[in-house]
Amino acid sequence: MTAPQALGAFLIAAGLLTITPGLDTAMVLRTAAVEGPRRAALAAVGVALGCLVWGLAVALGLGVLLTASTLAYTVLKWAGAAYLVWLGAGMILKPRQGFDFEASLQSQPAPKGRWAGATGNWFVRGLMTNLLNPKVGVFYISFLPQFVPSGVDAAPFIVLLAAIHVGLGLIWFAGLITATRPLKRWLSRGAVVRWLDRVTGGVFLAFGLKLALDRR
Repeated sequence: MTAPQALGAFLIAAGLLTITPGLDTAMVLRTAAVEGPRRAALAAVGVALGCLVWGLAVALGLGVLLTASTLAYTVLKWAGAAYLVWLGAGMILKPRQGFDFEASLQSQPAPKGRWAGATGNWFVRGLMTNLLNPKVGVFYISFLPQFVPSGVDAAPFIVLLAAIHVGLGLIWFAGLITATRPLKRWLSRGAVVRWLDRVTGGVFLAFGLKLALDRR
């Protein structure tokens, strides 16, 4: 596929991924509701920076391999396809029945030391939520390279994809902070969460199958 086609496909997939409620959404919504919009914005910026760091790590670590090695590309292609199919099938067959925002945050340790109780605490929480979550790294490693079209320098394109995902996330977080209560109630509904999981799972499954059948 061409670069415009890859970007269009990525916008669809990343957009669905962004609005599907997860730990990042829970953190921003709860912070906005309890601590106010300023601290919620700091948490959102921290989350976004964590995603960007993972994107840069994937680009620097895999860009050269994807460009120079057919074997590396093939191995990553099949690993990524298997992961996306597994992830998508799971979301379709076993969607979540709801999303408990408070429970999602209980397992996250609060920053200590000089950050404890400070305004910067919320930025650090958002940042560390992603940096210390290996699932984010695994997902980025499996997800981002699949949208790199043939003949394009992999590393800069992966950075671009990560930046687009971060931009979508910041727009979504701004919407969450602006309309905290209505969106929190909407995302807490079991039917909405199930629908989002199934639609997102269908997209991931389709991309996984397409990737498995793709020839470089």
